[in-house]
Order: sequence, then C-alpha cells, then structure tokens
Amino acid sequence: MKSAFANRVSVLCLASAVVLGGCAMGGNPKDPIEGYNRAMFSVNEGLDKALIKPVALGYDAVLPRPVQTGVVNVFSNVADVPTAINNLLQGKPAQAFSDGGRFLINSTLGLLGIFDVASQMGLEKHEEDFGQTFGRWGIGEGAYVVLPFFGPRTARDSAGLVVDIYADPIAQIEDVPSRNSLAALRIVSKRAELLKADKVVEEAALDKYSYIRDAYLQHRRSEVYDGNPPKRVDD
Repeated sequence: MKSAFANRVSVLCLASAVVLGGCAMGGNPKDPIEGYNRAMFSVNEGLDKALIKPVALGYDAVLPRPVQTGVVNVFSNVADVPTAINNLLQGKPAQAFSDGGRFLINSTLGLLGIFDVASQMGLEKHEEDFGQTFGRWGIGEGAYVVLPFFGPRTARDSAGLVVDIYADPIAQIEDVPSRNSLAALRIVSKRAELLKADKVVEEAALDKYSYIRDAYLQHRRSEVYDGNPPKRVDD
C-alpha cells in the first residue's frame, strides 16, 4: 500500500512542479499552462475512450440498476468518513456529527451502506474533501491543472488530493488484491454514473476542454463556499 501511495504522490508532485513552473507563462490568467493542460486532457480522453468508458458501458449494460445503486451507496457510505473529518476541520461540528451518524446507520441498518437508510431518516448527505478544507482556511485555488488520470484540478485541489488519497479508507486496506479491486470498481461505477452526461457535454461544448475547465472551476468555488460564493470583481 505504501508503494502504491508513494507512486500516486510522485505523480501529483510532478504535476505540481509543472504548475509552479508554468505560472510565469502568459495567456488565460486562470489557466496559465493551457498548452500542457490541453495535451494532458487529450491523453486522459484517449485513456477514457480506449479503456475506462468501454468498461463502464459494459458494467452499465450487464448490472441491473438496483445493483448499481447499491454499489454507489456503498462507496458513498465510505466517503462519509473523510467527509466527517473535513467538516470537523472546517469548523462545522454539526455536519461532522451528522456525517458520522450517517456512516454508523448505513453501515449497520443499511447493510454496509448498500441501502441509504440515513437519508430516509433525514440525515443530509455532504461531500467535503481536503481541497475544500484548504479553501475554507483561506488558501487560494492557484493555477488550473489537468492531472494524469485524475483530471481537472487546481493547484490547491492537487495538494488536497494527496491528503484525500492518504485519508481514503479503501487505500488503507492491506490486502492488495482487495484494495485494487475495490478501487477499480469505484472508478468504473463513477464513470458509469457520468455516461448520460457525455452526450450533454458533447452537444453543449464547442470546445470541450474549455467547457469542462470553466464548469469545474465554477463548481469547486461553489463547493468551497457551501453554495454561496462571494462575488468576484470580474464576475
């Protein structure tokens, strides 16, 4: 596990070095290394078309919808643990307590999270990560960067991703085959959830790269400020 984690961190550190090295370049102020980012975006798109999307299409075709929902719920339940930690670090103890309660309820009454009993009981689902926590602490988002495999990020989110990986309960599983199988299943499940959005993006975007970049930056800014971001001068 440590070796796999070290490899992921190395990739992120390399990408961060590219970001820092490219910040002096001209062009779009929110995307100062656009040339690199577009190239990496194309690489990721190629990987998706050649491998990830076909597997996700097969997964979506073979597994009944209730089974897919159960898989989504299990991974969502696991994600409530780091979400609770981040809410606590962001000074939101009530939400952290709610997230912890969701995990306990769904892990027991929900049969390891297969059923989202907590939502039915009125406990709201939150999504928090360390990139959002860094933003809550006042750390600026920095340059936009497209990471290998992980895709769109900001410099702040890239740093947060390193901590997210370390804090991921699945990454802490010591049995390598089990850990890798669960990680792969989570990737395929998430990709299957996005299949319906593919057509929307293709039809709406004259420039898919710019569309995804601008949507990501706007969405992340909203998440950092819990849906109520302060107005910018350039808005």
